[in-house]
Order: sequence, then structure tokens, then C-alpha cells
Amino acid sequence: MFFRQEIDMEKTVEKIFTESITAKQETLRKNLAYIVKSAEIIIEAFKNHHKLFFCGNGGSAADSQHIAAEFVGRFQKERNAWPAIALTTDTSALTALGNDYNFDIVFSRQLEALGQKDDVLVAISTSGNSKNVLEAVKKAKVIGIKTIGITGGSGGQLALLCDIAIIAASSKTARIQESHLCIFHSLCELVENSLTK
Repeated sequence: MFFRQEIDMEKTVEKIFTESITAKQETLRKNLAYIVKSAEIIIEAFKNHHKLFFCGNGGSAADSQHIAAEFVGRFQKERNAWPAIALTTDTSALTALGNDYNFDIVFSRQLEALGQKDDVLVAISTSGNSKNVLEAVKKAKVIGIKTIGITGGSGGQLALLCDIAIIAASSKTARIQESHLCIFHSLCELVENSLTK
């Protein structure tokens, strides 16, 4: 019995890895040009002293602060810091806005306070339909902030709203998130290579 369970667990792990590899390969095939274009938009923003914002919920919130930290700190090269801000990290702002207004505006309100024309917003939603992320994109458009949507499945409403949409080629949240991380690390490396001698 124990041996049989062990075999089934191994098969499950193999299936997970195979799905992840396939999702990443298909995501690359469908989105290579969009990933490069997104990097170019971020490079242009940093060259002109504009800011880069991130927002998302749950795992996408974790990705937001992870990748913002890579830009502020470093990815692989020693260099100057770049202005990247995760709108997911200020618990006082998030809880005050959620309590005083509603959760739908927790990112858009911060963007209204901090964003300026020609900044860049990376809006992350595995479904493409997270209301507070969509509201942030709508606010970005009012301000004149460029928008990059990182999503999955069909792309949802996010893919339709953003200037550029990168859609992970899976309908499973875990596989989408794994593809997203590869996308984010690609963006970090492209930007760093371009702006660091």
C-alpha cells in the first residue's frame, strides 16, 4: 500500500512538472514579442525617470512585491536603484481604503496619489477579472500611465483593457503563476541588461 502511494505521488510530481514546462513553452510561443515590447516600455520609463507600479491579489500580490524588489535592489547586476512600487504592501493604506471605501479601489486610489503620466503599471490577475486590478488599469488610463496586463486563461477583461497583454497559456492557476514568474524574470533581465553596462 505504501509503495503504491509512493508511485502515485511520483506520477503526480511528473505531471506537475510536465504541465509547467508545456505551459511555459506555449506562453513563450504566443507572447515573445509582447514580453520584449513590455521590457522596452519599462526601459523607456526608467530612462525618463518615471515609475513602475505593480498590483495583484494573493500570489499575484506576492509577485508584485517580489519583482518590485528586484528592480529597486538588483536582479543579477550591480547598478543604481530603479523606482518600482508594489501597491500591495502598505497595510495601512490597504486596510483604510478597504474599510473606508471598498476593496475594489485599494490599488486605484494609491495609483491616483502616486502615479504620473508616462509611468507604467504592471497589472497582474491570473483570471484577468480581479475587480481591484481592473479599477487600477482604468485609473491608469485616466492619468496617462502605460498598462501591461499579466494574466492567464482567456485573458479576461484585463487583456482587453491593457495596452499590452501577456497571457499565460494555461487555465490552471498554479501553472499560470509559474509562467508569470518566468515572464517577470525575463523582464528583469532584459531591463537590467539594457540599462546596465
